[in-house]
Amino acid sequence: MPLNIKKSYKQLVAEAEKEIETLSLAEALALHGSDDVIFVDLRDVRELKREGFIPGAFHCPRGMLEFWIDPDSPYYKDIFASGKKFVFYCNLGWRSALAAQISQEMGLTPVCHVAGGFDAWKQAGGPVATKEAK
Repeated sequence: MPLNIKKSYKQLVAEAEKEIETLSLAEALALHGSDDVIFVDLRDVRELKREGFIPGAFHCPRGMLEFWIDPDSPYYKDIFASGKKFVFYCNLGWRSALAAQISQEMGLTPVCHVAGGFDAWKQAGGPVATKEAK
């Protein structure tokens, strides 16, 4: 029996992008390195090891985001209380759009995401750091 989906991932991402700020690559590159901005990499640790990451980015696996934002969670990370602007990114910009939307709904502000994600960042010549294998 085929799964009857009520909303596709494309619809969810499109709806999220109507509610959040989406940065162009030029805007994201211009913000990189600003003291009042935190880039948040939502990708799986295997993606970081394989493809690299934006230098200085904070790694927050997408599956932990809500738990790391909420001060009542035992997994809370105080970086989310910094008062800085959070720039979420993933590989293509889909997870980051949904993450920016849910973060905003939770009360985290200001938040935005990078159009096209890390893939577009690399194609635009943005700086990339790598993790050393352990």
